[in-house]
Amino acid sequence: MNTFFKIILLFIIGIAVVSCSKDDNGNAPLRDYTEQYVKDIANIETFMKTHSMTVVNNPGSTDDQDVTFTIIPTGGTQTSIWDQTMYPILSREVTVKQKDVDVTYKIYYIKLREGAGPNSKSPCNVDRVLTAYKGEYIYTNTETVGSVTTSTIKSEEFETSVNPQSYFNLTGVIRGWSEIFPQFRTGNYAGNPDGTISYTDFGSGIMFIPSGLAYFGNPTGGIPAYSPLVFNIKLYEVERVDQDGDGIFSYQEDLNGDGYMLRLEEGVVNPDDTDGDEIPDFLDTDDDGDFFTTKSETSYVHPNDVLETVRYYPFNGVSVDDPLTPFVDETKGVPDCAGNFTNPTRLRKYRDAACH
Repeated sequence: MNTFFKIILLFIIGIAVVSCSKDDNGNAPLRDYTEQYVKDIANIETFMKTHSMTVVNNPGSTDDQDVTFTIIPTGGTQTSIWDQTMYPILSREVTVKQKDVDVTYKIYYIKLREGAGPNSKSPCNVDRVLTAYKGEYIYTNTETVGSVTTSTIKSEEFETSVNPQSYFNLTGVIRGWSEIFPQFRTGNYAGNPDGTISYTDFGSGIMFIPSGLAYFGNPTGGIPAYSPLVFNIKLYEVERVDQDGDGIFSYQEDLNGDGYMLRLEEGVVNPDDTDGDEIPDFLDTDDDGDFFTTKSETSYVHPNDVLETVRYYPFNGVSVDDPLTPFVDETKGVPDCAGNFTNPTRLRKYRDAACH
């Protein structure tokens, strides 16, 4: 009997040892985020210094602004991505602080074209985007010839979308996308007789994303774990979102106008939080903290409406009233507390706690 219990005890200890070396899903423990970022950024920069890029300029065609990367052979005279000057290399720093993570990442990106047109607009980081794209992952290719081992940084395509039919919500994609798309604008588009759509002057670019702002240790859709990613993107259209359902689009609740809205750590001042309750306005149903909902403070009943139907002011009024809606004056946006509709810098009343 003693022998039996010893065997059981050894078995339990063995299970515990194995369990301690795995994560909660039974996989190998995740790598340290800071150490992995150091490797990622080195590989990204090496890729940019050892590859050239070719950009297609073919307005109106689906291959317009397509990009291909080519490794520069030893002794080659091609200009690298890093050294080319036609398209400036930009960067954005993103700090991630959460359990076991405190890393400031750098995302390199290149604007091939910012995007322009009479209806051009830029998404904020919580909007939805219609985008064509090509995604590649960066990896280290090691070869041994005789006694000589060489390592080369290469990329492998994992997904391409040429004619997108649906929008991506920037709150539901990898962090790298939501950080870089606000740097671009939409262009123009027109329908063709065959039912297709031609896009012109759209924003297009390249983003180089460390794995910590992508899938990190989770192999996904043919992408190996811990892979930095490269995306060639084309921004075709933006769909505005109202995260908190208060009748004000989220991008209109970006108080400092930087295109980014985040829920920050406790105690950190958020520039997009009117009442300082640590809930940014785009998620706050009572922006000014006066115990009246934002939606109720932007509603009204037109005096000529015999049915007393509740309507809501738009954030900004349109330039021309629609005569088909006789009880609504669309030229009026949300007024200030005194009822002023015309001052573009007015404090709209749902952000003014003194209104009540």
